[in-house]
Order: sequence, then structure tokens, then C-alpha cells
Amino acid sequence: MIRFSTRDPVPQELRGSVIALGNFDGVHTGHQAVIGTAIEEARAAGRPAIVASFDPHPVRFFKPDTAPFRLTSLDQREQLFAGLGADAMAVFPFDEVLAKTSAENFVSQILIERLGVTSVVTGIDFTFGEARRGNVEMLATLGATGGIRTRAVDPVITGGEVVSSSRIRAALWHGDPQEAARLLTRPFAIRGQVIHGDKLGRTIGFPTANIDLGHYIRPKFGIYAITGRLEDGRVLKGAANLGVRPTFDPPKELLEPYFFDFSGDLYGQEIEVAFHHYLRPEAKFDSIDALTAQMHEDCAKARVLLDGLPQVD
Repeated sequence: MIRFSTRDPVPQELRGSVIALGNFDGVHTGHQAVIGTAIEEARAAGRPAIVASFDPHPVRFFKPDTAPFRLTSLDQREQLFAGLGADAMAVFPFDEVLAKTSAENFVSQILIERLGVTSVVTGIDFTFGEARRGNVEMLATLGATGGIRTRAVDPVITGGEVVSSSRIRAALWHGDPQEAARLLTRPFAIRGQVIHGDKLGRTIGFPTANIDLGHYIRPKFGIYAITGRLEDGRVLKGAANLGVRPTFDPPKELLEPYFFDFSGDLYGQEIEVAFHHYLRPEAKFDSIDALTAQMHEDCAKARVLLDGLPQVD
């Protein structure tokens, strides 16, 4: 899997590619339909398949104070694109230069000259260029002058509604990771480096691996049944607190997974925590004993809910 910035020279072996064009933050079923169509076309034509993404997300560029909302990191997207069969990932750095690029120049200078693509596959609602003036009809017209074929893929509909990143975010905000997983075709997961915390958990028998939430969306704060994938590939079951730990001062926003039947040093490791079930909201306890008793109860419930998942050693 090749990952490259669209500001850099395109590897020669990727010129003539079919590109799936979009942001693809969630890589959900709707995104997978677009990406799958591009890969299918590329394979039929004997050409490489590229999947695009923008970083930062255009919303973050135009509204930098927007609350965190990302569903995946670039690294996660790269892994997911590769799993779908893509040959490369093109990252469009979204900055003032790209924001002010006209729709015409986006096609002629970037898609045709710089990337050298022969076909573009996107969703029917894709927009591009300064002030989002370009749409799929303009893309088809402009692309045709440079020998680019354009295909627009219809949205995927489940439960009478279009599958979208906004719909997935709403499910996570409402504490419904199972609905998010259904739309994503996998559990929502946060990947990050284990950092040093206050080490309070180990004093009460629940050592946690603290992870900063970064730019990820904040699902509903509370306790979750989770799994964690370690750098060595092991998948561990556990329970996690996501939130600000109201029992302790000062409040600190963290993801704190506790892994069952595990002992070891995870500091500095990059792990991925997948959210399977929402157990309860965060609560402030009057004593450490009350908190500990509740944590035992939470872990027992999480064990039952996760019982059907495989344990990978």
C-alpha cells in the first residue's frame, strides 16, 4: 500500500489510475460502495486503484473551533483502504491553497496534470473547488476534456435513511456503538499512544492504559465494554471509562481502558480500542470503596457482553 501526499510527485506506477474521490472519514458502507466501484473498475481495466482523503478535514480548516468529530485517523483509513483492495492512498493537504483552488483548476491541474488519473469515482453529493462550486456534473464535463471518465455512485440506504458519517456520529453521541458498528461494518475504534496518567487505577486494582482522545469524536461519556488491539496483534477484552472522571480532581478528558486478565507495561505503545457496548453514564462516587464496587460490577457485565468475541493471544 502506497501512501503519498498530492503535493509530492506521484509515483510513476500510479499514473493512469482510477481514483475514488472523497474524504471517506468513516469508511462506512456508503464510502465502501464508492471505493469498491473504483477498485472494481481499476481491476477490470488493469489499472491501479487510488483512494483519496483530505487532511485536515475541510470542516476543521474552515471552522477550527469545531468540536472534535473525526471517526478515523489517517493511519486507520490507510489500513481500511488497503483491506478493501486499494493500491494507494492519496492525501490531499487541505489548506488555504487548496481551499482557493477553482473547480476548473482542481480538475485540470491536480487530477489531470499532477495525478494523471484516467477515471474518477465519487458519491453523487461530492463537491469540490473554491466555495464548493464544483459538483459531479461539472466534474464529468471538465474531466471529459482531459480524457477522464467520471462515475457517481448512489448513496447506500439502511433503515430508510442514507448511511452517512453524520448518522454514525449521532449514534455515538447517543451512546449506541452497536448502531455505529452496523453502519461502519466494524466497531468504532480510537487508536492512540498509551500515556502516563495519575496511576490511580492501579491503587484500587484496575490499572488502566490512558489514551488521549486527540481529534476523535467524543462518544457519549460513560463506561463501555471494549476490546483493545496491542502492537503485537493481541486482542484483549475489557471495560473502559470515556470522559472526565468526575470522582477525581481535576477533571481530565481521557479514554481509560482496563483489560481483563492482563499484566504488562503498555506505556508508549500504540493501541486501538474498539467500542462494543455502552454500559452506563459517568458518575461521581462518594468514596473510593463505592467506585471500586461499581467497577467490579461494570467489569462483570462487560465480560458477559463480550463473551461471544474471540480472544486472540
